[in-house]
Amino acid sequence: MDLDAYVAVHRPEWIRLGQLVDRAGRPRRMSADELDELVELYQRAATHLSVIRGRSHDPNLVDDLASLVTRGRAAVVGAPDQGWHVVGRFFAVTFPAAVYARRYWVIATTVLSLLVALAFALWIMNNADARANLVPPDEVADLCRSDFASYYTENPASSFASQVWTNNAWVSAQAVAFGVLLGVPTLLVLLLNSVNLGVVGGYMGSCGEGGQFFSLILPHGMLELTVVFVAGAVGLRLGWAIIAPGPRRRAEALAAEGRAAIGIVLGMAVVLAVSGAIEAFVTPSSLPTAIRIGIGALAWAGFVAYVWIYGSRAVAAGERGDLEESLAADLVPVAP
Repeated sequence: MDLDAYVAVHRPEWIRLGQLVDRAGRPRRMSADELDELVELYQRAATHLSVIRGRSHDPNLVDDLASLVTRGRAAVVGAPDQGWHVVGRFFAVTFPAAVYARRYWVIATTVLSLLVALAFALWIMNNADARANLVPPDEVADLCRSDFASYYTENPASSFASQVWTNNAWVSAQAVAFGVLLGVPTLLVLLLNSVNLGVVGGYMGSCGEGGQFFSLILPHGMLELTVVFVAGAVGLRLGWAIIAPGPRRRAEALAAEGRAAIGIVLGMAVVLAVSGAIEAFVTPSSLPTAIRIGIGALAWAGFVAYVWIYGSRAVAAGERGDLEESLAADLVPVAP
């Protein structure tokens, strides 16, 4: 076979296929005849590629035709959208659906964590022996006098925001990842966080600085703690999938929860960036306390409303925050 003649005869078809592939980016503008022509030319180009690969020593020709066939296949059978549509779907469907589907776990985790924090705060405030033995009196005096407030101002706001985001993202990721150990370490992470919050609040209240404590905690803490509670709930749900997988096989339940957990961690990283910015730029600012707390409350309410509205809509449509059904079914690699 004369390869040069073969290429010369079929090159016009390849050029036409390339034009149709470009037009397929907006398929509504293509007529039915053009769509049929696209399918036919793609199939013929795939045959041409197999012929040329076995006979041509021109790698550029083979690569160009292979690229065209790949683009043609994507236009004909569809390909995963790797552009902004994927990002948009993640934040409009996948992430809020994953959080909303676990809302009862989140609510329970939030209530129990806050009750633990409140219990420790009241214990410190009302038990003089515990107050005296847990932290040395001189450290308590420093905490009430300057240390608690200076924590938010001792570093430049931009670097402080980065530091806060890194720390909180790490704590949240731990709370989720530890779920695979039946959720026990996740419980310890949540307990430590609640105890620390309650003890600091109790000491600040005992020295008459409860107002300062809440004025500095609430602006960023409402959103930040919500993220921690969501992460803890996801980790506990992950552990529960191992203990009680329900009608699914244990591997299937764990895989589904794990995939959703990864998506939640990614979404929470964005939310933590918002709370970190509030902690660095709003919490220590000279704005009136009511405005600072109002900004924090608005951010928290916006997040809750976003999850509730978009999440409930997505869950009603059958979403659970997992991969598409066709992808989620593959638990292990299989031979083609």
